Amino acid sequence: MKKIFPNKLIKKNFNINQFLKLKKFLSSQGIIIKKKTTFKFGFEKFKTLYLTGLSSLFIIIISFIIPLLSDMSPQVAKNFKINDSNKKFKKILEGGELEKNSKIDEGLDLSNILEDVFKFEDLPEDTVRLSASTIEQLFEDTNYSLSEVRKSKKVKPIRLSLLPNEIKQIENSKKRKSLFIQIILPLILEENNLILLDRKKLFSILNKNKNSKKEINWLNRKFKQYGVLNKDIPTLKVRMDIVPVSLAIAQAAKETGWGTSRFALEGNALFGQWTWSGDGIKPAGADSDTKHKVMKFRVLKASVRAYQRNLNTHSSYKNFRQLRAQLRDDSASLDSLLLADQLDNYAETGKEYTKILKQIINQNSLKDFDDVKLMPLSVKYKNLI
Repeated sequence: MKKIFPNKLIKKNFNINQFLKLKKFLSSQGIIIKKKTTFKFGFEKFKTLYLTGLSSLFIIIISFIIPLLSDMSPQVAKNFKINDSNKKFKKILEGGELEKNSKIDEGLDLSNILEDVFKFEDLPEDTVRLSASTIEQLFEDTNYSLSEVRKSKKVKPIRLSLLPNEIKQIENSKKRKSLFIQIILPLILEENNLILLDRKKLFSILNKNKNSKKEINWLNRKFKQYGVLNKDIPTLKVRMDIVPVSLAIAQAAKETGWGTSRFALEGNALFGQWTWSGDGIKPAGADSDTKHKVMKFRVLKASVRAYQRNLNTHSSYKNFRQLRAQLRDDSASLDSLLLADQLDNYAETGKEYTKILKQIINQNSLKDFDDVKLMPLSVKYKNLI
C-alpha cells in the first residue's frame, strides 16, 4: 500500500475540505495518508553518558588547578589577598556600605592634616579687599548672576580672597544673600574639583599592577593630608570625597550670618571652626576660662579647604562620611538634605542645627547649585565639565 505525506498536498494549495475528500478517495483506492515523522534527539537515552562526561571534565579541571594553587609563591599569595581586599572595598571606593565594628575610617594623624591650608599664610599681606559696589559691578560686567548660573549650570571662575566690609550694611536680605553666594560659590567648586581630580588619580593608581615612585610619593602625601593611619587605602577612599555645594553654602551662611559676622570679616572664617592653639579670634562674651578660639585664615579659600578637610577626617563626622559612601555605592547623588542630618555634632545645638541647615537649603533653593560646574581656567579642569 502506497503512503504519501499531507504536507506535500498542502503545498499544492488544497484546502481542508478538498483534502478530506481526497483522503477519503485515496483510502478507497488503498492509499493511506500518513503524517511525516521528525526525528527527535532522545535525551533520556544519553542522559547518563552526558552527566558522566560533564563530571569527568570537572574533575580534570580541578586536578589541573589545585597544583597551581599549592605551588603559589608567598608573594603571589599576598597579592591575591590584596586584590581580594580591593574587591571587598570596591563599594567603599565609590562610597560603599561600611560594616559595623569596621576598622575603616578609624584613627587620625593630625601632624600634617592642615599643612596645605597653612601654606596660604605665606601669601602677600597686600591682599586687596574690594568694596561691595566694586564686586557687584565686576559680577555685572562678567554676566555672573545666580539666575544665569541656575540656567546655564556654569559658574564664572571669579575668585575673591576677602568679603567686602559693606556686606553687613546691605539691608535687602535677598541682595545680601545673593552677593554672599556669588563670592563663595566658585571657591567651594574649586576645592571640590581638586578633590575630584585626586579621586580620579587614586582610582588610576589602584587599577595599575605596578606604580611608579612618583605615584607612591603622591599616595604618601595624601595619607598624611587625610590623616590616614598605617597607609590604609580603604580609609583614604572614604575620606577623599567632596562636600555637596548646597550643604557647604548652608553651613557658611549659618556660621557667618550670610557673611556679616566678625569671624568672617576679620578672620575669613566661613565655617566657625574652633582651635585650641595657634592664631584665632576669641568669641565675644566668652568666659574668662574659655580656651577655644575661632580659627582665622589669610584668605577665604583657606577657610573652605580647612572646612572640607574637617568634615573628611574628624571622628565626629564619620557618620556623614559613611552615608556619603553609601550614596556613592547606590549610584545616587550626594543629597545635602540627607547628609545634613549627620552633622549634629558640628554644633552644640545638635539636631536643631541640622534642622536649620535643611531650612536654609530649602528656603534658598541651594540644591540648584549642586550640579553646577566651574568654568575652567586651565585644561586640567575641562574633563570635569
